[in-house]
Amino acid sequence: MPVTCPRCGWQGEQAQYCARCGATLEAPAASPGSVFSRPPPPSAPYAAPPIVTSYVPRVEAPARPAGFWIRFVAYTIDGFCLILVQVVLWSVGWTVGGGGGSWRAVGAATHLFNWIIGALYFIVFHYRGGQTFGKMLMQVRVVRMEGGPLTLGQSIGRYFATYLSAIILSIGFIMAGLRSDKRALHDLLAGTRVERL
Repeated sequence: MPVTCPRCGWQGEQAQYCARCGATLEAPAASPGSVFSRPPPPSAPYAAPPIVTSYVPRVEAPARPAGFWIRFVAYTIDGFCLILVQVVLWSVGWTVGGGGGSWRAVGAATHLFNWIIGALYFIVFHYRGGQTFGKMLMQVRVVRMEGGPLTLGQSIGRYFATYLSAIILSIGFIMAGLRSDKRALHDLLAGTRVERL
């Protein structure tokens, strides 16, 4: 809960004393009758405020964004995995179909199943752990902007937003190499980012 120093205006989180001037900080009072309200602490008229000897700010490790090329390699690995699935589906369809004049039906069914499997591959893997096989090998993952796992809606939205990134001459993908935060268009639309592990 953020607190503000009444003396100098410094703002911090869950601090008891101001890091700038040493004044005692008080959290904002809860509304009257609230379950979380506490009675004020008893005041000691002769007690001096404790002396602040050091202040160590909370430092979070900065996220290391994954750039264009590492994402490109991960996507290429995923593409090879999906091509392998398509070859298996094609050969099974060709064997079951008899190899006769039904090659168009086999091709159409293979492409349909390949699209469904590809969609489920990216949506489920990003939702469950933020990583596809390619991202696992390249040690990157997709997370929300706060760093948490993706929701199912974000995973679905990110998948379909990749089509938008591709339709505009792949400029949506190239954005990951040009932006300082390394976010592509589909990341911006879904509220996600790709980070190195």
